Amino acid sequence: MKHAVPVTLVGIVLLLAATGSFYSVDETEQVVITQFGRPVGEPIREAGLHFKIPFIQTVNRFNKNILEWDGDPSQIPTLDKTFIWVDIFARWRIVDPLQFFLKVNNEAVAQAQLDAILNAATRNLIQAHHLIEAVRNSNRAMEIVAGPIREEAVPYVTTVTYGREKLTRMILENAQPKLQELGIQLVDVRIKRIMYIQDVQKKVFERMIAERNQIAEKYRSEGKGESQKIEGKMQRELKTIRAEAYRRSQEIQGKADAEAARIYAEAYGRDPEFYSFVKTLELYKNLPEKEIEMVLGTESDLFKYLKKTNP
Repeated sequence: MKHAVPVTLVGIVLLLAATGSFYSVDETEQVVITQFGRPVGEPIREAGLHFKIPFIQTVNRFNKNILEWDGDPSQIPTLDKTFIWVDIFARWRIVDPLQFFLKVNNEAVAQAQLDAILNAATRNLIQAHHLIEAVRNSNRAMEIVAGPIREEAVPYVTTVTYGREKLTRMILENAQPKLQELGIQLVDVRIKRIMYIQDVQKKVFERMIAERNQIAEKYRSEGKGESQKIEGKMQRELKTIRAEAYRRSQEIQGKADAEAARIYAEAYGRDPEFYSFVKTLELYKNLPEKEIEMVLGTESDLFKYLKKTNP
C-alpha cells in the first residue's frame, strides 16, 4: 500500500511524457522547435506526426498559406508636386520559419514590419515619378465609342514611361530584399486606389469637365455636319422628284389637251352649227355681270343666237 502512491505518480509522469513527446503538423503549418527559448534543428515543413523532448522542447507553429496585408492610405506628393492618397495591398507568406522566428517571431510583428517597408517603398517610388505614371499603364489613346462615331480623347501632355503596373512591380522588387531577411516572401503588391486631395480633386474635375465638353462639342460639330449633308442630299432628291413630277404632269396635260382638241375637232366636224351654239352658250355663262361695261354692236356674232330667238 505504501508503494502504490509512488507507482501511480510514476505512471502519471510517464503518461504525460508520452503524450508530450509527440505532436502533429497540419498541411497548412510549418514548425520550429525551441529548447529553453532557442531553436534546435531544422524547421519542420512536412505534415504528420513528429517527436520532441517533453517538457524541454516547445512547438512553434507558423502559417504556410498566403497571408493578407492591407495598408492604410498614405498622402504622397508626386514628382510634379501633386498630392495624392495612395492605398495599396499585398500578399505574403513565411518561406523561412526559422529566420521568421528569430527576426519577427509572430504575424502581428510581421504586419508592422510590412507596414513600414511597403509604405516606405511606395512613397519612394511615387515621389520619383509623375502622377500619370501611377494612374495609367501606357500612352494608348483612350477610345470612346458612341454609335457610329469613334472618338479619341485628347492625349496627355506628359507621356507614360513606366506606368502603374510597372510601378507596382518596382515596389515589390524594392521591398522584397528587406522582407527576405525576415524569412518573408512578398507574393504580390497592388495599388487598390488613388485619390486626390481636395484641392487637386477640384482641378482634376475641372479638367475632366473641360475635356468632356471638348469631346461633346466635337460630337455636336460632326452631328451638325452630318445634318447639313443629309439635308443637302434631301433637297437634291426633292428637286429631282419635283422635276420628274412636273415633267410627268406636263406630259399628261399635253396628252389630255391633245385628246381634248381631237374630241373638239371631231365634234365640230360632225355638227359645226351645234358646236358653235354650245361654245357660245359657254361664253354667255362666263360673261361678267357687274362693274364692267361692254359696248357691242348689234351685228356682233355674240348675239347671233339671241337674235334668232326674237322674231
